[in-house]
Amino acid sequence: MTAPAYAYEPLKQEDAPAQPAPSSARRRLGAFAALFLGTIAFSAIVFRPAAQIEDLIFHDAAAEDAPTLAQCAAPVVSAAKPPAPINPWASLTVDETSDVQRWLEAPERGLNLTRAQGSVMSDNVIFLIERHYPAKVDALAYLDNPVPELEPAKYARVSIHEGTIPAVKVYLVGPLPTSEETTMRELTEIYHRDIPFNARSYITGDELPQMLGKVIPPLADAMQELFNGSARGLPNDTFVASGSAPFSYDGEFRRMWISWRRNAPGPWLHPIGFWQYVDMSGTDPEEWKILKVVYNKQVFDSVDDFNAALKDGTLVRSHHDSNADVSWATRKPSGPVRDLEHLPGPRSVSFAGLRFRIDRKTQFVSWMGWSMYLGFDRDMGLNFWDIRIKGERIIYELSPQEAIAQYSGNDPLQASTAWLDRHFGMGKSVRDMLPGYDCPHEAVFLPATTHSGLGSVRVERAICIFEQDSGKPITRHTGYLAGEFGAVKGYTLTIRSISTVGNYDYLFDYLFHLDGTMEVKLSASGYLQGGFWEPSQNGYGGRIRDSSMGNLHDHIINYKVDFDIAGVKNTPVNTTISQEVVHQPWFSDDWGADVTQGLITKTFIKNEDEALLKWPANFQGGFSVVNQAEKNRWDMPRGYAVHPGMSPIHNTVVGSRRMLKNANWARYNMAFSRRKESEPSSSNAWNMNLPGAPVVDFHDFFDGESLEQEDVVAWINVGMHHLPQAEDSPNTKTNIATTGFILTPLNFFDSDISMEMSNAIVLTAPLNPGDPFTFDNYGVDLGLTCVPAAPAPFEYTPFKSFDVEGKQMPYGSMEDVRKDAEGYHRIRIEL
Repeated sequence: MTAPAYAYEPLKQEDAPAQPAPSSARRRLGAFAALFLGTIAFSAIVFRPAAQIEDLIFHDAAAEDAPTLAQCAAPVVSAAKPPAPINPWASLTVDETSDVQRWLEAPERGLNLTRAQGSVMSDNVIFLIERHYPAKVDALAYLDNPVPELEPAKYARVSIHEGTIPAVKVYLVGPLPTSEETTMRELTEIYHRDIPFNARSYITGDELPQMLGKVIPPLADAMQELFNGSARGLPNDTFVASGSAPFSYDGEFRRMWISWRRNAPGPWLHPIGFWQYVDMSGTDPEEWKILKVVYNKQVFDSVDDFNAALKDGTLVRSHHDSNADVSWATRKPSGPVRDLEHLPGPRSVSFAGLRFRIDRKTQFVSWMGWSMYLGFDRDMGLNFWDIRIKGERIIYELSPQEAIAQYSGNDPLQASTAWLDRHFGMGKSVRDMLPGYDCPHEAVFLPATTHSGLGSVRVERAICIFEQDSGKPITRHTGYLAGEFGAVKGYTLTIRSISTVGNYDYLFDYLFHLDGTMEVKLSASGYLQGGFWEPSQNGYGGRIRDSSMGNLHDHIINYKVDFDIAGVKNTPVNTTISQEVVHQPWFSDDWGADVTQGLITKTFIKNEDEALLKWPANFQGGFSVVNQAEKNRWDMPRGYAVHPGMSPIHNTVVGSRRMLKNANWARYNMAFSRRKESEPSSSNAWNMNLPGAPVVDFHDFFDGESLEQEDVVAWINVGMHHLPQAEDSPNTKTNIATTGFILTPLNFFDSDISMEMSNAIVLTAPLNPGDPFTFDNYGVDLGLTCVPAAPAPFEYTPFKSFDVEGKQMPYGSMEDVRKDAEGYHRIRIEL
């Protein structure tokens, strides 16, 4: 085979003459020479002191007699060719959002809108303007015939906090750009009723700090006396608060427990053991009040009762060390430096240039036969559309739906916390990744823009894409007959985004493999939601410092996978492995004629009544999606299987009133339903605060409809039972807190398509005993060496913000940035 023309430029053209392809004999001679010289070089390095190794790296490599190497190709991504010139799922631009804002504010709309900045709760305020995804039938018609007249009309989904009612309403506005043809209507086919105002999210970061400023001052003196600290709304306050959720059961009230923590780095790990239950119902802050105070297991029904007990000496005090060291919660390196750790670690370099392609305009990505469009939204961030392998669509939509964290503990905040992080906006919580740390140096970054009532935020490094050598072959075998011995390199393409929701960081990874397998992974890091340690907490977590603990909680993340296997008509399959005893007449009497062995049974999941699923015991079986009408060469239905990854769990606690109906999907490992435009997601931003009357009840999706050769959606759960330990401080580790699932071809092809790869080797046994094996590397020289460009100097700058008119705003203070990013998880009093 002819070697490819690598995209690098020689530093000196005369130093790079063309060379004939080496013969097998010359390859053998070269291999011996390389082995001999390599052994000498290795010995020289291994037996040098560590201090001299640096000299090897920084001095010897630049010696005058060193050969001149070519400059590596710059890690510049090549342009992709999307199947359609428009991404039907692309986010609205800043200008498009501003256009919708102006149209909604026009007097003829009759909405009586107030802009979020400076508004009060009784005003009508836009919460969100976002792309409303087109109907699937329209999107597919356009992708299959991408002509302008078939391009789906563009619409926006608009959420408004209508404080004058009060309620939250959701509207469909379009077509866009706005014109005389643009209309608006309530989006009743998805949200079948008004959303209670008490279930709303926050538009600005001011509501909770100002709430504390109204209700906490009567406790300020007590906090000074008991904890030797300040929470008075002053710049030097030493305490901050954090809240719990849900705020409501069915929208009739809005209440939260708050806990106090030291205002230090990693405040979530520094609780002081003081809680209040606050009523924030309605739109009038003057009506808000503290309903309970809890201190040292003593419960008081009012602030006055608590202060009276403190004054008359009946309050039983707990020990509090106000001088305790808090530096252990920072990320500064601690402990002795490990041997050779002062040297930079290995980094990945694509010597011949990047091997994936991107069309930045449409955010379309292709690599080694894979292709897909990327989307991004406020609620859950990165999502995928029209995923194809070798030009054939296998998935219409792959998107995260919700992430829950349900806590336990012997204190009011931990025992009442059941987060549904979609409420906070996991896409809104994405910030720029750290080049070289969050992603490899040669990763390509893509931007994302999210919108709110305050305007738009553009994050330049919201998504990173990179190819990596997995470090192991995807297939291999040591053999001795012709064609048996060889290996195929195991490369993967990773597409990543990281969302920091208050204390926790979630790493969303999507890995694409050469054989048509796709791996969906989620890892967690960041700070624990720490509790106040005392002996009665022993059954609810682990002690990590003198008065700090990590509380037991479950993380469950739900994904939507809209399979289109060889078309939209698919059927889910349940495969089980059981044990049987069969009588075989050909066996002798030595063993007896009965054989005990395994048996595969495959059954079609016929309707939605059969489609709420859990993994079988011992993982003896699994689930897949096939197209019964489309067969491979061997007459097997073409399909894709769902395999569990690490920690394939479902929720532990079922029946809690704080998560009664709003996350019913979390009870299972997987479910299949018939796809409907009226059931786009398993959750929404308001479900967290409506566990008793959710806007979206997942169980309502399952009404007995047929799943045989229908447009089928899989809802797949992953997660972890987080039993915190000392090693979770200061931060949880991504290598342990990780989970995922795998989608892999099931008779979709006629054989393993990774055998098409040229980054492979086949060895042939020698004719003469003792001779080396000959080999064929198919013209791909893995020994290609060049001088890579130095990584760009590290730089980290804030994201860009735009007001509702699309004008870039000046950068805010770090306190403003923290207030917006940390939300309920860190609340500082404002008077």
